[in-house]
Amino acid sequence: MEKIQVIWVLSLLLVFLARLPDGLATDNSCSASTLDARRFFERENELLRQRYHEEYLASYTYNTNVTDDNRQAMIAVYARNAVQNKQLAQKIKSSDYHLSEDADIRRQALHLSKMGASALNTEDYLALQNAISSMQSNYATTNVCSYTNRSDCSLTLEPHIQERLSNSRDPAELAWYWREWYDKAGTSQKDNFAEYVRLTRKAAHLNDHRSYADYWVQFYEDADFERQLDASFKQLLPFYRQIHGYVRYRLRQHYGEDVVPAEGNIPMHLLGNMWAQSWNEVIDLFTPYPEKPFVDVKAEMVQQNYTVQKLFELGDQFFQSLGMRALPPSFWNLSLITRPDDRQVVCHASAWDFYQDSDVRIKMCTEVDMHYFFVVHHELGHIQYYLQYEQQPAVFRGAPNPGFHEAVGDVIALSVMSAKHLKSIGLTDNGRLDEKSRINELFKQALSKIVFLPFGYTMDKYRYAVFRNEIEEPQWNCGFWQMRSEYGGVEPPVSRTDKDFDPPAKYHIDADVEYLRYFAAHIFQFQFHKALCSLAGQYAPNDSRRTLDNCDIFGSKEAGRALSKFLSHGSSRHWKEVLQEFTGETEMDTSALLEYFDPLYQWLKQENSRLGVPLGWGETNKIPTDCCGQFST
Repeated sequence: MEKIQVIWVLSLLLVFLARLPDGLATDNSCSASTLDARRFFERENELLRQRYHEEYLASYTYNTNVTDDNRQAMIAVYARNAVQNKQLAQKIKSSDYHLSEDADIRRQALHLSKMGASALNTEDYLALQNAISSMQSNYATTNVCSYTNRSDCSLTLEPHIQERLSNSRDPAELAWYWREWYDKAGTSQKDNFAEYVRLTRKAAHLNDHRSYADYWVQFYEDADFERQLDASFKQLLPFYRQIHGYVRYRLRQHYGEDVVPAEGNIPMHLLGNMWAQSWNEVIDLFTPYPEKPFVDVKAEMVQQNYTVQKLFELGDQFFQSLGMRALPPSFWNLSLITRPDDRQVVCHASAWDFYQDSDVRIKMCTEVDMHYFFVVHHELGHIQYYLQYEQQPAVFRGAPNPGFHEAVGDVIALSVMSAKHLKSIGLTDNGRLDEKSRINELFKQALSKIVFLPFGYTMDKYRYAVFRNEIEEPQWNCGFWQMRSEYGGVEPPVSRTDKDFDPPAKYHIDADVEYLRYFAAHIFQFQFHKALCSLAGQYAPNDSRRTLDNCDIFGSKEAGRALSKFLSHGSSRHWKEVLQEFTGETEMDTSALLEYFDPLYQWLKQENSRLGVPLGWGETNKIPTDCCGQFST
């Protein structure tokens, strides 16, 4: 009889505890409230996964067939799902999930309560998506007129304009293509950009942020992150100034004093890239040791009958050599990897996760050359990230900070571009460079990696200033070029006024893509590279045969296991935690990048001193003199 009474009392106690308010029943993570919360988030994550799947299908359809019908269909999907996302965020905000004893529940609640643009009412949301997609459509469909045949206005950015930027040495021709592109891809979109700024500002306020800039920065989950970016830029600027001074000196030798100033900004149309974000396409004009020719890998690819398919197969083999996942059959069947002839597509390379059945794809207009060989590996890095964190709930299927996703693709490319790896796949005969060839190769890489940093820094420092209303609308264009000059020492080939509007001539501006992720990635990738090379036994400090610039982690299962574990967390943990587990560091740190390039940095300092090369630059004279004040960090 006593035993039955005890059971009855215990039953009453359990009923009583179950009826207590959430969080009061017990401190155990298996409490009724915690179990209810887990069921809630499991259900909502599945619904969120379905919405993401629908959105990416609609977006991919539009990006691979740019028509207004597809654009409107994509916007309709976004708008419909925005209502659901907003309702979910409001439900979480009105709950006490953020007080849960379960850290995973608290983190999911934090992420899912961020509404972004979904906070807007339906009319404003549709207007915002229309402004963004209109800018994207204009970018994708912009054609320019030929310099040699002005009646032929069918030239596209890739491959036509880029081929001329890479190969022409006529300043007038280069200036023509620069102006054609910026006038048509940029200036025409000023009204759409203004609408975008107005509505993102409104969305930010609805999300309790002072500006859209602050909304972007909070993705890094570090109140001090913007200051860290500024500090990192300052640490890297002396190296950039050495490259800038040397390149300007050599360009002046080639083009003459009437085209290139001795101490001013470099006219950007001479640098082989529409945005002067990399300068390696014209490296023949300033190779440190021209008697030591670069390996003509493209010629070797042609000789060996390389195809676009082969580039992707080699990328897939690299990840498989690390013990990571092979590309699923759907990737090969559903990706768009070459430009189709029958329709307009957004050729800007991108990787896609469709949130269902390991459906991952790449969209890019690939060609067989070394540039695209590296881009393929970069995009496959994104793909591998998707596959590794696929088991996470939808809310955590992303990187713990925006810079990590970009860095993962680039860290693989660092191994792929090493002489050691190029020899291993039969594209070169020599797996170890002599000192002069090493300086040449490091210089070529620096014209991409180091030269990019002021550009990457400026893209969002500019937009931050616009979002925060620190630049008034009449000065949006001159403010843009003032920053490009101040931070990077480059300027347009022709004067630009407030009648021009040039920022939308860059894809990421049109597409509402936060850009400091790329700046951060250029630092994080070298931290990742150093950690992986150490694990692979490919790097040791002060060992001239195991240097960071000739490390190839291909085939290292130990490096692969560490990378897989790092990627599998997705955004379920704070980036500093997973970074420490992976590299032993807890902050973004420029030291690995500077170590990688140190032989070149020392050479540049000595060579610039020997030649009497002036360093630094003044203000550009290509914008009105009454433009806004300086923006120095």
